[in-house]
Amino acid sequence: MRFARVTAAESLKLISTRLWWILLLVLFGYVAFTAGLLAGLFGALGEQLSATPGSPQLPEATLPPVVYSTASAVGYVFPVLLGALATTSEFRHQTLTPTFLATPRRGMVLLAKVVVLAIAGAIYGVVSLVASIGLGAPILAATGVPTALGDSGTWMLAARVVLAMSLWAVVGVGLGVLVPNQVAAIVIVLAFTQFVEPILRFGATIWEWTAQIGQFLPGAASDALVGASIFTSLGTGQVETVSLEWWQGGLVLFAIAAITALAGYFGAWKRDVT
Repeated sequence: MRFARVTAAESLKLISTRLWWILLLVLFGYVAFTAGLLAGLFGALGEQLSATPGSPQLPEATLPPVVYSTASAVGYVFPVLLGALATTSEFRHQTLTPTFLATPRRGMVLLAKVVVLAIAGAIYGVVSLVASIGLGAPILAATGVPTALGDSGTWMLAARVVLAMSLWAVVGVGLGVLVPNQVAAIVIVLAFTQFVEPILRFGATIWEWTAQIGQFLPGAASDALVGASIFTSLGTGQVETVSLEWWQGGLVLFAIAAITALAGYFGAWKRDVT
């Protein structure tokens, strides 16, 4: 089938570069470090922190899912970067020109790229879970905290992490089509994920009405889909966190991914790229 050939070509484009595995290695190290740090800190000092008023609170029962969810809570920026760079590199190196000559149906090309990057994002999700669970669970066990690995809810959380990372990669594809300039796309991804949205999410907790709006931010929707996050679970016990249901978070994140991809298609993707 023609779509299968186009998808195979897009897969070859991705794996023929060093980008995907370099980002994957950094993702693994970053998530492993964060999960290990959280597990060690709150596993060893949980009782002391709970006895200290005003200190960060993370009950023992919620610690394992929070540690394991670092796979997406801090790792989601990597599939976004992968999707954005895989797309902007096409504009930068003008590889879209021969692609469109071979496959004039540009919508099919974009759909194939979305499928390939969604699969790549899922793989990133699996690897990030290996990092968060692989290091986090032994440290939790060493500090006397139950790992919850025998709980079906833990593995449902893991499945939702994979789904979230897949959707984030599609968001990256849409952003890369909307902003073909590679440097600009990287700046936007890093600025929004590391500075703008965290500030917006913190500011949204001030009033109840802003909290209702803040739960629809991309990162907040992703955390809701996964079902746990250090950003929604860590607190002093004085602030109530507002969050969507997991399926609502999934729908919001899916809508964001679909809107960015469609906007990109009707924008730069349909323009002359020669």
